[in-house]
Amino acid sequence: MSRLVQGARYKVRFRRRREGKTDYHRRYTYVLSKVTRIVIRRTNKYIYARVMTFNPKGDEVVVSSSSIELKKKYQWKGDGKNLSACYLTGYLLGKKAEKLNIEKLVVDLGPFKVREGGRIYAVIKGIQDAGLKFAFGDVEIDMNRIRGEHIAQYAKTLKETQPEKYQQLFSKYLKEGLNPEELTEHFDQIFSKIRGE
Repeated sequence: MSRLVQGARYKVRFRRRREGKTDYHRRYTYVLSKVTRIVIRRTNKYIYARVMTFNPKGDEVVVSSSSIELKKKYQWKGDGKNLSACYLTGYLLGKKAEKLNIEKLVVDLGPFKVREGGRIYAVIKGIQDAGLKFAFGDVEIDMNRIRGEHIAQYAKTLKETQPEKYQQLFSKYLKEGLNPEELTEHFDQIFSKIRGE
């Protein structure tokens, strides 16, 4: 949606600003504060959470976790971007960062518009539940939704009423070898694995 602007006074914005990747005004305040950041980013398939520090040569990742790591290391069979995966990714990051004794943190949400109760909030809730302290306030999300009970309930109803649609909607779960009705049990297994480390 770029429009042609001509004239001597036109100023081209930075490339990352044009692409909607960086809010330089907000980043400037983070750089001045020199506080370690929790950076949360999402893609169409996965969620990424990192603890980062500033360096003149570029940001340095102190510790990171992602829903890809959940799939590879902890055998998570659910979706890589649902509330359950987001919470577990945040919890995993919180456990890793807690071992490093990081004191002061601030949350960097990036250019995204964040909705309360959404995926980004699930990551933050996971980090807080792992024991990491940072200034964000209390995040209230229903644990039943985080555990995936709404997905399991919907899958159970759909399997009884419309088996074709059930096969179509939950084909990824079934391909991974997970019945969507058992998502809550699977969540509890992965959660206890992460907590046990």
